[in-house]
Amino acid sequence: MPFYTSILSQPPPRSPSGFCSFEVISLPMEPPLTIAPPARAGRREWIGLAVLIFPTLLVSMDSTVTYLALPAISAELKPTGSQLLWITDIYTFLEGGFLIIMGALGDRVGRKRLLMIGFILFAAASIMAAFAGSPPWLIAARALLGMTGAIILPCTLSLIRSLFHDDRQRTAAFGLYTAGYSGGTMLGPLIGGVLLTHFWWGSVFLISVPLMLLFFCASPLLPEYRDPDAKQFSLMNALLLLTGTLSVIFGVKRIAESGGMDWVALTTLLGGLGVSGVFVYSQTIVRNPLLNLSLFRIPAFSVTLSTLFLGLFCWAGLYLFLTQYMQLVLGYDPLKAGLLTLLPVGITVAGCILAPQTLRWVSRSVTILLGNVLMLGSIVLLAQLSTETNLILLITGFAGFNLGCGIVVTMGIDMVVSVAPHEQAGAASGISESSTTFGQAFGVALLGSVGTAVYRSKMFAFADTALSEEARGTLGGALEASKQLPVEAGLALANNARQAFVDSFHMASLLAAMAILIMIGVFVAVMKRNPK
Repeated sequence: MPFYTSILSQPPPRSPSGFCSFEVISLPMEPPLTIAPPARAGRREWIGLAVLIFPTLLVSMDSTVTYLALPAISAELKPTGSQLLWITDIYTFLEGGFLIIMGALGDRVGRKRLLMIGFILFAAASIMAAFAGSPPWLIAARALLGMTGAIILPCTLSLIRSLFHDDRQRTAAFGLYTAGYSGGTMLGPLIGGVLLTHFWWGSVFLISVPLMLLFFCASPLLPEYRDPDAKQFSLMNALLLLTGTLSVIFGVKRIAESGGMDWVALTTLLGGLGVSGVFVYSQTIVRNPLLNLSLFRIPAFSVTLSTLFLGLFCWAGLYLFLTQYMQLVLGYDPLKAGLLTLLPVGITVAGCILAPQTLRWVSRSVTILLGNVLMLGSIVLLAQLSTETNLILLITGFAGFNLGCGIVVTMGIDMVVSVAPHEQAGAASGISESSTTFGQAFGVALLGSVGTAVYRSKMFAFADTALSEEARGTLGGALEASKQLPVEAGLALANNARQAFVDSFHMASLLAAMAILIMIGVFVAVMKRNPK
């Protein structure tokens, strides 16, 4: 008979007075359940983090190293204005489009294994880009680089989570990861400047080959992870997301290239918006959506994601202008232009590392707000640039612009992951990565397209229709065309082309400043209503 049954079946004892009496029995208590703290990472894990920074540096560096090579690419391959923009931003478009797909694939085939495959394909695509003989060839190579970059980034982040289980150590690891990514983004033009000074433009794409060899030598330090309960995902939905995004961007580029709305631009824009709408609707009815739309119902999540998007939107779009401004307007060689980025690089990396320390005094939202204000003020400074050299204005504005963006990205990603439910932290991380990547892509596409449209209108007003398409579409093309003209006519063409480029930069800066100003107002309003 069970113990509790035997007790209940026995009549209670009676006292001499006839009343029932009860005796308090002390039962032994089990010791309280204690949960062991997560294991702290040792030297092997920190070395593994250093190994993972190799592919991170490579991917981020490749997203900007092309900027400094654009004048040399324009001179040799002679791309149109639209092709020049595709060379720069097809990388980030496809990287952003494939991030979610490759992150889910890593859970199934193994993150370390997929990372190794991605690194090999990235190196192969880099060699293809280095020896491209035409603009379409280079665009195709950059597209492949973007797709393979999408393999590397989510696998790297997920492996960091596997290495670090202690919360404070993991936060520090992600801070170093962000600093490495930001540093690679800024170091790209510097290293590119050194290579372009001594080698041909294709050398900037060969950086990945020695880094790949170093990574493979150190890869045994990395753990393998495969999710045994990984859910299926719809490849069709992934194609819908990619098709919708690229169609919209192609439509915007077509408008800038043709100088107005034609049937091709209208068709691709409406088709892209329609496909994107189908994708969003599909995420509400499928069992395993690529995007967890419930996260967007969290106000702090949505507004911070928008801040991340716009921060990278403005940074990437204006960075495209600034790298060309230093070479084509001020006349600096690639090495000198790269050296001018050294101070912004150091300040940005330091800001990414030190930004989490501000949480001792202010909240994440206040730090993000201060980063946006710094970006806005720096854009106002940069908008004062002209065809005349002003190094103090350029370096001050450039450094403040990069520092503000670094603060916004570092604390914004932390905010996005923190406000999301714990069980959805992985989905939140994937969405934040896609947001920053698409922000860069849209910034180059939209601000670059606006700049191209302004430049073309200024050049059309200056010269007649006899001006070549290359000269009408890009500053590099105009400078090359000026060398073929008599001295006086060539000088007039070069000066007007430089002024047209500066005017296009001013217009892009105005749009970027307006976007950040509106974002600051929205961010403050939302965070006041939802302080947590």
